[in-house]
Amino acid sequence: MDFAINLDPQAALPLYRQLYDELRSRILSGKLTPGQKLPSTRSLSKFLSISRSTVTQSYEQLLSEGYLHTTLGSGTFVCQQLPDDLNNAIPIQSTPHKPNSSIPLSTYGASLTDSAMFRLPDVTAEINFSYGRPALDKFPSYLWRKLLSRHCRFNPDVLNYTTDSMGYQPLREAIASYISRSRAVQCSPDQIIIVGGSQQALDLITRLVIDRGDWIAIEDPGYLGARRAFLAAGACLFPVPVDSSGAMVSHLTTGIIPNIKLVYVTPSHQFPTGALLSLKRRLELLAWAQKSGAMIIEDDYDSEYRYGERPIPALQGLDQGNSVIYVGTFSKVLFPALRLGYLVVPHNLTQVFSRAKWLCDRQSALLEQYALTDFINEGHLERHIRRMRSLYDQRRRSLVQSLSHLGERVKIIGENAGMHLMIKIDTALSDEEIVQRAALLGLGVGAANLYYLKNSPGGEFVLGYSELNEQQIQEGVQRLAKVVN
Repeated sequence: MDFAINLDPQAALPLYRQLYDELRSRILSGKLTPGQKLPSTRSLSKFLSISRSTVTQSYEQLLSEGYLHTTLGSGTFVCQQLPDDLNNAIPIQSTPHKPNSSIPLSTYGASLTDSAMFRLPDVTAEINFSYGRPALDKFPSYLWRKLLSRHCRFNPDVLNYTTDSMGYQPLREAIASYISRSRAVQCSPDQIIIVGGSQQALDLITRLVIDRGDWIAIEDPGYLGARRAFLAAGACLFPVPVDSSGAMVSHLTTGIIPNIKLVYVTPSHQFPTGALLSLKRRLELLAWAQKSGAMIIEDDYDSEYRYGERPIPALQGLDQGNSVIYVGTFSKVLFPALRLGYLVVPHNLTQVFSRAKWLCDRQSALLEQYALTDFINEGHLERHIRRMRSLYDQRRRSLVQSLSHLGERVKIIGENAGMHLMIKIDTALSDEEIVQRAALLGLGVGAANLYYLKNSPGGEFVLGYSELNEQQIQEGVQRLAKVVN
């Protein structure tokens, strides 16, 4: 263990006393914790370039005062119980360190000081209808470990830098092949940028396309992570209402805001309502974007999961004007800790996106990229998706059937797709009262009001079901019924 301690040989205070004061101060401030082992006198004297007797003298003083104790054959440790006069000891910093208020934050930094924007949902409830996490117990972890081990053992390249910030070329080829089959995305591997999940994708797009004060159109209600990224960049947000056919594109074509630069949509499964953007509106949106020069972000976050219906092709596959940037992620189909997603960008933007990715984090983790390449090419990805599609379909059916017992007080919103559904509850209770009463019954539910840029109509809730088995779903709805009744 190395100790960075400032000692001044020219000072009037002897070196042993300087070392004693520094160690005592660190013990009292908690920087050296009770039970922590200290370096031996030999190693510390060598590291600090002072005599061993100087270190020994300091240690002995601390031992005699009860700050340290020795164990024969083990070494010197900080005492678990410090001296009784601890509170009368030298002044220490007992409160958390506060940043220097004189250091000015950038406009971007100042936009992140609102803690409410980043408040995490409570996931401690006994039964939690939280959204976003797949059924992790069904992921083939044994297979993933095998693929990781394969490249750890035989491929030293995974430990090195790469010259290609766009991502591992075979992985980009595998993704291009997969999304052309499953999502009708029209692209080559050279248009794909590997990123650290969809949130980094949104951050990169915002940095490269948006200047402070530019207008971005977003679905209302819509994905909170996108809204936060746009606001942090200083964008002005134009809310586009959503109905049963998805975003109401007519609100863009009226020219209320004449210079919209970017539009963010989730056309295959609108978040959080679950609506599907109709073909008519897709064509209207593409025509408007081509005419106005605006870019479209298509966030295809969980389109793999449609139940009882044919898959809906991606908006990008219809684009003839290079207006769409397509965002995909593996967090929902595999596991959230796998921070790998991808962008499909028009050919004329690949170079600038590649450079921005390099400046952001140089490259995504190579080991996971190698393993994911094998996972896709050997057919494991599509087999896993098929299994999860069947499982989530069963869980969604169970949730819909259970909610039917609440009668006309509950209306289900959205398509037969995804990993969540949205409900509208007819009740005199406020959203906050429902969430609080549910929590008292060990039930976690999330109100949809935070997804609205304008005023929420209230009574809407997002219920994720991918993590819950059928028994938990049924019990959870029974507890919800007790709340609303």
